[in-house]
Amino acid sequence: MREDEPVRLGDSLHDVVRSLRPDGTPDGVASSSALGGVFGRWEEAVGDALAAHVQPVKLDGTTLVVQVDDPAWATQLKFLESSLKERLVEIAGATIERIDVRVAR
Repeated sequence: MREDEPVRLGDSLHDVVRSLRPDGTPDGVASSSALGGVFGRWEEAVGDALAAHVQPVKLDGTTLVVQVDDPAWATQLKFLESSLKERLVEIAGATIERIDVRVAR
């Protein structure tokens, strides 16, 4: 590939994450493909309505931290948590065991 050709976002993100990690990254750390999937395909995974009010903030291993714009969405996420986890595996390739919700101020 030539230097002036566009690079896929996922490939670029993979290179950035790899450059930030020391060799021998622990198993509990999220892979670059999971990071790229969650952050790069968030709207596709969760849908437009949810994405308008809920944004991923951090993926730490299998824990996803999200920020909601209203406390009501924090409650709604509790009901949607199982299906959200399934969609993130299906669309983003990310296995999420826990979702931490933060309400924006």
